[in-house]
Amino acid sequence: MVVNCEHVWQEISNYLEGDVDAGLRAAMEEHLSGCKHCSAVLDGTRNVIELYGDERALEIPLGFSQRLHRRLAAQMPQPKRGNALGWMVALAAAACLLVAGLAIGRMAVVPPPPVRSKLAVPAGQVPPDLMVVVYDSGKTFHVPGCPVIHDKQHLRVIPASLAIKEGFTPCTRCMKKYLVTASLEDLVDDREEIAEAIELR
Repeated sequence: MVVNCEHVWQEISNYLEGDVDAGLRAAMEEHLSGCKHCSAVLDGTRNVIELYGDERALEIPLGFSQRLHRRLAAQMPQPKRGNALGWMVALAAAACLLVAGLAIGRMAVVPPPPVRSKLAVPAGQVPPDLMVVVYDSGKTFHVPGCPVIHDKQHLRVIPASLAIKEGFTPCTRCMKKYLVTASLEDLVDDREEIAEAIELR
């Protein structure tokens, strides 16, 4: 069996602990006898294991910590201290950033443009008990008698709250007209309108 340096490095720990078979051990010893680099790795690994396994504590001489800190401080590059001009430039840059941020913030709070048609006026709260007409192939709910109802064959009459829960949205024509111009007192009896809408089917 022939081994190379990389194989020796992978097995060096097992070699030192005696956990390699006889063939591999012989091949590693033959390689270690001819390779100075691998024999140095073996010696270094052996030293680390001996130092780590030594139970004696190493005592550090008195004052070692202070001398180490002084030497490190002496060898570290010292930061340059800023002068008044540098501080003024930094302060001016911060002020410019603040002013720019406020200007951008003001631009973001621009009121929306006025609406162009009555249909674009946002609807108010739809009364939850208002009886509305829906059809399953559509996405909107309507006031009974709305001229925009497309599928008059499959109408259902349900409360507006249930229509909203089922994912229907208000018809932009009949619901906005109802919410903007009519009040609950002005409406005729909902039952008559529902009956009339069902008769149109």
